[in-house]
Parts: sequence; structure tokens; C-alpha cells
Amino acid sequence: MLISNFSDYLSKEKKFSNNTVVAYVRDVDTFKNFCFENHNLKNISKVPYSIIRDWIINLSEKKLSALTINRKISSLSKFYDFLIKIQEIKSSPLQNHKRLKVQKKIIIPFSEDEVLRVIDVFSNNFEGKRNLLIVDMLYSTGIRREELINIKINDLQLNQNLIKVLGKRNKERLVPLIIDLKKRIEEYLKYRKEIKTNFPFLFITKTGKKIGPSLVYRVVKNYFSKVSSKVKTSPHVLRHSFATHMLNNGADINSIKEIMGHSSLASTQIYTKIKLPKIINDYKKNHPRERKN
Repeated sequence: MLISNFSDYLSKEKKFSNNTVVAYVRDVDTFKNFCFENHNLKNISKVPYSIIRDWIINLSEKKLSALTINRKISSLSKFYDFLIKIQEIKSSPLQNHKRLKVQKKIIIPFSEDEVLRVIDVFSNNFEGKRNLLIVDMLYSTGIRREELINIKINDLQLNQNLIKVLGKRNKERLVPLIIDLKKRIEEYLKYRKEIKTNFPFLFITKTGKKIGPSLVYRVVKNYFSKVSSKVKTSPHVLRHSFATHMLNNGADINSIKEIMGHSSLASTQIYTKIKLPKIINDYKKNHPRERKN
């Protein structure tokens, strides 16, 4: 009952997306099952930290990354915060917990050349036009995968070169469209009209259903594998590429923050640390010895 109420709280009061709610509830359920199977505890509202520590050790023994374990602990922490809110408990057993140290990974963006070359590998049919638009919209706007699949036809404001995007916690923002992207939207819409569907979403399958996150991931991975040797190819890499290329070409970081839907500038500032290709190019261009060669 408490977990069900927690789910309602996350979706209705906190306005979390369905995927986020499902992930949080799944993590809490996993902890509940661990408590029952290993400690014969059915009620997890008042467990001591020692049991939570056992769970963390158990997760580590399963070779889960520190990042994944921290996410699960964060879910559990949110659950106990909820229990405090409804006065089920007075304090959280996680109040003094310290997060596991995570080794930071630098995501290497696609090069501008790779993004230009990928445009030539799409077929000239409905799925080809849709997949090209998926890739181009992710790169040209920097929006998240979840935001992309939830765009509706009515969100398009083509006369103003804008698109309305529903971001995290149901926050709306307007994202500008460059002319090439606008043309690709208009071209795709011609093909989309031929598909029978009652769905209001911009991106649909050839059977008229809403596309899912896995399709977007496959599209990016499959098409970029034809032009890039990078091991890590995903929609999130395209989002990184958007921010990095914008910064490298002189865009204002505050403008990028607003376009990407970041709640704080700190989230956007990470992209100032991944200008490696530009740094290497500047080095080769300006170092006295390198110029001799």
C-alpha cells in the first residue's frame, strides 16, 4: 500500500515521468524483496541502516556499477522522504549515507563531419524520412529522447520556426528550429499523411503507432555505425554533440541551457570540458613546432 501511494505521489504531486516513476518503484520493490528474502522483513518503513548496507553490498556483489547502485539508493531515499512527509516515520535511515564514488566518464561527441555524412545514408521512404528526422531533430535541437517521442503535431509552430517541448517534471519550453530541420519536418509530414493513425504524436511507426525509446536508440546506433567508429553511439551522445558543437562555434552557454531544458547552469557547464577535438586542432594549428610540420 505504501509503495502504491509512493507511486501516486511521484506521478501526481512531483510530476515525474512515467518511466521515472516505474524505475523508482522497481528499485523500492527490489529492496523490499531483499528484506523479506534475507531478513524475513515484510515492512520496510522502519528498517535500520545496517540492512540497507547489506543490500548495497549485495548489489555490489552482483557487479552493478557505482552509478547504478547510487540510482537505486536515490530511489529508496525518495521513498523514505515520502514516508516522512506522510508522517509514517520521523527520520530516514539514509540521512547519513554517503554516495558511492563514481568514476566520471567523458562522453565523446560525434564530429561535425560525422553528423553531416550520416544524412546521406537514409532511404527515400516513410521510415527513411522519419529516421532522418529523428536524428536531425535530436542533433539540431539537443532535446532528450523522451521529449522527442512525446512531441505532438500540435506542438509544431512552423510559422514561427518553433517547437513546443514537454521536458522533465512536465515543464514546457519553446525550442527554435533551423530552416533545414523545418524543411525535413514538412517533408516527413507528407509521408506521415499516408499512414492511417489516430495518434497525435509526430513520430509514429508504419502501422500508425507511437514510437518507443528503443526505436530511437536503434535508429541512432544503426545509422551512425555506418559513418562512425565510436563504440558509444546513442541519442544522449547526439545531445552532447549538439551542446559541444554549439559551444565550439561560439554560442552563449545560457542560451544552450534554455534550449536543452537544464534547470541549472551547472548541468550545461559540463560541455565546456569536452572540447577535445577543438583543443587538439588549436594545438596543432598554433604550436610552433607543429606548424613547422
